[in-house]
Order: sequence, then C-alpha cells, then structure tokens
Amino acid sequence: MNNTIKKDTELSPELYRVAREKGTETPFTGKYWDNHEKGNYMCAVCGGELFSSDAKFNSGTGWPSFSEPTNLQNIELKNDDSGSMQRIEVLCKNCGAHLGHVFDDGPKDQGGKRYCINSVCLEKVKSKV
Repeated sequence: MNNTIKKDTELSPELYRVAREKGTETPFTGKYWDNHEKGNYMCAVCGGELFSSDAKFNSGTGWPSFSEPTNLQNIELKNDDSGSMQRIEVLCKNCGAHLGHVFDDGPKDQGGKRYCINSVCLEKVKSKV
C-alpha cells in the first residue's frame, strides 16, 4: 500500500468535500460509475488498494458499486446514522477518507453486499492483462 497521504490542500474541492466532509457525488456524474475496464481502484487520497474491477457490477444507482473490497483490512466500516437513515459508512483505513456506504442489496451470488463508492475518491489503475 502506498502510505503517502495527500495533504488536504492538495485535494480538489470535490474530493475534499466528499472524502473529508463526508459528502456525496451527484449520481451518474462520477468518472467511474459506468467504467468497465479491467483494473484496480485505489484510494484517491493515499493510493491504498480498495476494489477490483472483478467485483464491480452495475447497480443502476449511478455510483460505482462493488460486491467486495480487494482486502477487507484496507477499509473501515462505521455505523452512520446521519440524516434520516441508518447506514454503514465505508472509509479508507489508511487515511480515513470517506468513500461511500455499504448496503445489503448487492448480488446474492456474490455475497449480497453493495459497496456504493464515490468515483472522486477512487483512482483506477488499468490491468496490464
């Protein structure tokens, strides 16, 4: 894992709003919501490996959705009762960036989870294969 965490002043205004202020991208606007290229998705703040394109699926929600992280030790899950609903927040364990939320409405044959992640919090590294 790349442990170089970008300083808050190095983050774009949108990445800062989502990763540090726990914001959300507008659905169907992020760079990866409809991306189907093979590769790995890294944290845009610290470079830690988070998700693989092999676990990505089309949820119809407008955000990149994954059935599981590449390595559960790279993410942290926290209860989030902000707003009017109870959810599980997904954070990068290395840098604390808010990534999105996980729900129990993913593909049943892949474990039933939907990690709904903001594109701005991800950097994709294309597969060499």
